[in-house]
Amino acid sequence: MKPAIPANTVERLSLYRRLLEAWLEKGTTSLYSHQIASMACVTPAQVRRDLMAIGYTGSPSKGYSVDALEESIGLFLGSDRVRKIALVGMGNLGRALTTYFTSRVPRFRMAAAFDTDPRKTGRVIAGCMVYGIEEIPRIIPAEGIRTAVLALPADSAQEMADRLVNAGIKGILNYAPVPLRLPADVFLENRDVTASLEKVAFFSGQPREGS
Repeated sequence: MKPAIPANTVERLSLYRRLLEAWLEKGTTSLYSHQIASMACVTPAQVRRDLMAIGYTGSPSKGYSVDALEESIGLFLGSDRVRKIALVGMGNLGRALTTYFTSRVPRFRMAAAFDTDPRKTGRVIAGCMVYGIEEIPRIIPAEGIRTAVLALPADSAQEMADRLVNAGIKGILNYAPVPLRLPADVFLENRDVTASLEKVAFFSGQPREGS
């Protein structure tokens, strides 16, 4: 069993891994914590704490082996294998997400999409088969899917989340602009684009120090 680890640490580890993949493509073989920290916009001490949390340490003289560290993070996150994902809501956002994951993130595969629109169901859209909502209890366990993305209006998000959880989903990435009530054993990550943009717009309009 993996040790308990904060969600923010997992997020940073995912970022480190993507940075390491880019360095590998450039032929870089070793890096120091301050180099990783500079690209990740964190402190070297934070990088070292995060890597120690997964049991990985570098050499004071040689730093971290890029390929070995990338592999270790991948093994810890479980992203050394392809993860199946379900998507609910094949609108503009759903199509964009499916296209992105299909073309840019091969370790995640959109294994099934669900929608209420009969004009979309029974078809392959953006490389993913789209099923009717009523197929959730059958497809989710049959495909062994444990992670789902919600990309639909707020008024239907809770109902769809409940259907997914009842079918066996254990983690949901929620793009619907509404809080969800889920069982304690289901991990929830909210991505409220409107709230985030409103926050950025608010602070970008505030006077800055020295201005």
